[in-house]
Order: sequence, then structure tokens, then C-alpha cells
Amino acid sequence: MEERDSSTATGGGGGGGGGALVPAVKATSTAPPLESAISGDEAEVSPKETDKDLMCPICMQLIKDAFLTACGHSFCFMCITTHLRNKSDCPCCARHLTNNQLYPNFLLDKLLKKASVRQVSKNASPVEQFRRALQQGYEVSVMEVDTLISLLSEKKRKMEQEEAERNMQILLDFLHCLRKQKVDELNEIQTDLQYVKEDITAVERHRVELYRAKDRYSVKLRMLGDDPAPKIWPSTADRSSGGVSSGSHSSLGGLAAGGFQNKKMDGKAQGSHGPPRKDALSGLDSQYISQSGLAVMRKKRIHVQFNDLQECYLQKRRQLTDQPPRQDERDSTFMQREGYSTGLAEFQSVLSTFTRYSRLRVIAELRHGDPFHSANIVSSIEFDRDDQLFATAGVSRRIKVFDFSSVVNEPAEAHCPVVEMSTLSKLSCLSWNKFTKNQIASSDYEGIVTVWDVTTRQSVMEYEEHEKRAWSVDFSCTEPSMLVSGSDDCKVGSADHHIHYYDLRNVSQPVHVFGGHKKAVSYVKFLSTNELASASTDSTLRLWDVKESLPVRTFKGHTNEKNFVGLSVNSEYIACGSETNEVFAYHKEISRPVTCHKFSSPDVEDADEDAGAYFISAVCWKSDSPTLLTANSQGTIKVLVLAA
Repeated sequence: MEERDSSTATGGGGGGGGGALVPAVKATSTAPPLESAISGDEAEVSPKETDKDLMCPICMQLIKDAFLTACGHSFCFMCITTHLRNKSDCPCCARHLTNNQLYPNFLLDKLLKKASVRQVSKNASPVEQFRRALQQGYEVSVMEVDTLISLLSEKKRKMEQEEAERNMQILLDFLHCLRKQKVDELNEIQTDLQYVKEDITAVERHRVELYRAKDRYSVKLRMLGDDPAPKIWPSTADRSSGGVSSGSHSSLGGLAAGGFQNKKMDGKAQGSHGPPRKDALSGLDSQYISQSGLAVMRKKRIHVQFNDLQECYLQKRRQLTDQPPRQDERDSTFMQREGYSTGLAEFQSVLSTFTRYSRLRVIAELRHGDPFHSANIVSSIEFDRDDQLFATAGVSRRIKVFDFSSVVNEPAEAHCPVVEMSTLSKLSCLSWNKFTKNQIASSDYEGIVTVWDVTTRQSVMEYEEHEKRAWSVDFSCTEPSMLVSGSDDCKVGSADHHIHYYDLRNVSQPVHVFGGHKKAVSYVKFLSTNELASASTDSTLRLWDVKESLPVRTFKGHTNEKNFVGLSVNSEYIACGSETNEVFAYHKEISRPVTCHKFSSPDVEDADEDAGAYFISAVCWKSDSPTLLTANSQGTIKVLVLAA
């Protein structure tokens, strides 16, 4: 046996190609450790050495589809054939080698398969090993099977018990979390309910005081009406008293009129004053009916927006519960009332302003566009410093300045601009100087920012700083000689769906970046020191708290997906346009619109065919008044006022 192995080794070392060379030269050196790795007869061979012997020298992985070379080295078939396409030598010993000198190594493949099976059996679970043993015909007795079944049943019951315990623990954790959440909600509801009870008590107390005051004023008016002496009316003292009564009657919102109606004069008193007294009573009756109708309408508005109003009330009540009233609130009529909290006073102010208006009423209308010019879009409309003049600009390349009182008080055919200035390019934005009344700045589609003198109708200064369209310009509120502009050239402005809030003392990076809009932000406006409103082409407005760097509220109702539709704010209301040719007014504390007004086409044919093609393009509040200037893409300008 040893001689045959020796001769085989000698024959293998000849290096010639032939059938006698099939047995491997290195078989004596590689087979013992391979067999010992498979059979376990030689325990001194470590697993690492065995794994190394089973690896392909080229890919360094376990050999797949083993082939033997004439020089006695084994490789993966794919590895060695790929190597021989580029070189004609053995990767291990560098001897000359061709594809004709490769032979299948059946023995190594068989050993590798056994090694793989043994490795799988070593890694198999006891259950898998037992299953394989049964499949291979392993003999077991009935008693052993019964024992195994008993053990398996016990194991199953234990596993089911543990699974049930885990499920119960999960359920218990959920119920604890739910109870905590509901307890927190209950505590919050109880706290809110306590707020409501306290406020009901306070409001009822002051309601009684108002009724008593109404009775006092009614008695006083009746005494004045019953006194036959005519000298009482023209006297200075009684005129003063009458003024107080009238002011009180007005401040009470018609309650005095109601009391006066319920407590009618007797026939003698009526007869002494004659028909004028009867007319006065009729006027008071009609006023009372009008006030009652307004009260009903305001109640209806409360029910329509009840959820938003509820949220507003609770938010203010919770936030301002422990805060002391500010100095300006101590001086107000609300804080003079015992039991009124700061939150209740603020909510009463919101409720009063929100329910006061239900519509936008047109008080004046004029046409901005040239009848011979098809492009009439009004891009910007702005009041001057004193709200006496307003200017308009757009794609018609003209800045027109109107006198506001003339527009409101004179007939439509007399609505002519007091100043008109022509430009070379389409205009995108206007801004009056907050200090110099006769200065106005404009930005245009060529990227030029121009400062105009309205008195001389000439340009004072031109700034050609932008390389593309300039969309916005605004004079500083604190420094009359400074203005800012934004353009498509990305020098000022952003279309990354965010609002960048800067401190001008350090403009290297923003103080905060507000994110929430889903599309480009088109406008930003300050309502107050801490409140910022933004508009976006995602059809929403958003209110931000710049002091706390937090979002406050999202306003929805209008449509804005591609056009500039305008944005204007005052201390209480936010106005914007819509691509449905409507203007919307929002209260800053309520997310749904207070009211809206739709522009109608001046032409009947256009109203039917192209109504969807027009949109509101500019809006502007008249300071903190309920008056609003609006313009649309047809060049129509309307003066609207919030009305009951």
C-alpha cells in the first residue's frame, strides 16, 4: 500500500499530461487532514486548518465543483477556467497549465458534500437532529416515544403559559397607559370645566350689573321724558347728562333700548309730548329690533365656528391662568371687573371682533387697466403713510396714485388717478416710504428697484442690483433711507418652503428657520413684535410665534397653487386672495375664514366662459380699520369693508 502511494506520488511529479496523471500528487498531504476533518479520527487537526485546506486558492472560499490540475492543486472549476483565459500557469506553483490538464476531483467533491452535511447537522437544533434520525430509520421503543411525547406536552404547556403571561403583561401595560391618558384627559377636562364655571359666575355677575345700569338709565330717560319743562332740554347740564346717557346706551349695545321698550310710558306721558315723542319711541323700537337681529346673527356665527372658538378659549385660559394682568389690561374695562381672568378678557375681545363681522361689503369700485391694453393684472396695491392716498401697479407699466376719500365718496365715473407715472417694464411690487410721504419704491420684471417722487412724478434713484426679476420691495419702518428687495436671482429670498428669520445685526445666519409649508413661500408679514404670518402656494397661511420659534395656527379656505394672490395683515385680521377670484378675511385666532367676497366679471360673456381664469392679485388693509383694498387679474379694484 505504501509502495503504491509512493509510485503514485512519483508519477504525479512528472508533470506530463496523460491519463495516468489523474490521481493527485498532493493527495497524500491533503487527504489525511480532510478525512480527519470529516470523520474526526485525527482530533489533532484543528477546524481552522481543515477549513483552510478546503478553500480555493483563488476565491478563498470553500471549493465548489472541484477540479484538479496536473500539478496536484484543486480549485473551483469557474475560478481556474477564468484564470486560464488570461494566463497559462498554475496560480499556486506557476507551472505551465492548460484547460486540457484539468480533471474533475470526484473524491474531493464527495468529501466536501459530507463535510457540508456534517456541518449542517452540527448546527441543527435537537428537534431537527431527532427528525433526521427518525427519517434515517433510527429504532425507538414505544416507551421512549411515550416519554418523548410527555416531555413535549409538558414543554408545550410551559411555552403556552409563558406566552399567555407575556400577552397579559402587554395587555396590562396598554391598560395602564390608557388609564393614565384618560386620567390626564379627565384632569384636563375637570380643570377646563372649573375655568368655565368660574367664568360663568363672573360673566353672570357683570350681566346683572349691566341690567341694573340699564334700569338706572331707563329711569333717568323716563324722568327726562316726563318733565314738562321745555327749558331742561336746551340747558348745558342736561345736555351733558343726555350725552352720558347716550354714550352709555351705545356702550351697552342696545340693552338700554330694550329696557326702554319694555317699560313703556303711560298714556298721559305720551299725550303730553305728542307725535315727536311717539316718533322717538318708534325709532328706539326699530333700533331694538335691529340689535336683536344682529345678536341672533352673532350667535349663529358662534355655532358655525364653535370648535375653533372653543380651542381658542381653552388655549388662552390655560396659558394665561397664572399670569398677572399687564399694565394696559389693568387699565381696560375688562380688568376692572372682579373675577375676570386675563384669559377670559382676551377671549372676550376675540369673540367680540370675530362675531362682529359676517361679510365684506363693497363701498367703491374702479378699473385700473387700460381698456385698450389686454394685460391689466394689478400686482401691488398700497396705502401711503397717512392712509390718504393709495397706489397701484402691475403689468400695464404704470403707477397710479388715487385719493382714497375721492374714490369712496365720488361717483365711479370720477375715479381718476391724481398722479400717474409710466415705467419701461412690468411692475411687481410697491412700497411707500414710512416717513417721507411723497416717496414710493417699485420693483420690476427687469430686476430694477426705483424710488419715485410722487410730487414731481420723476424717479429719484434706480438700483440695478438684481440679475433677474425683482418680486418684492419694502421700505424700512425705522430707517427712512433703507429699503430691501427680493428677486429670482436668489440674492434675497428663498423657495425652499421655509421662512428664514434674521436679526439685522447679524445676517450671517438666520435666528430661526420656520418649516411647515409644503410649497414655495410667497409672502411674509409681521402682525406684531412676536407674530409673523406667511403665505404659500400650498393654499395655506400660517401664523408663527417668532419669540418662542413655534408654529401657532394654519389657515385654510382659499386656493393658491401658482399665482401671487397677495397678503395683508393688521392687528386682528389677515387678508389674502384666491385663485377662485375671491378675497378671504381670517381672524388671527380662528383657522377658518371669517368671510369672503367674490369678484364678478364686468362682462356677462366673460363671467360664464373665463370666470376660472381670473384671480385676486393684491390686497391691503387700511391700517387697523375694517377697510380693505383689493384688486384682481382683470384690473378691477374694490374698496371693501367688513360689515355685520
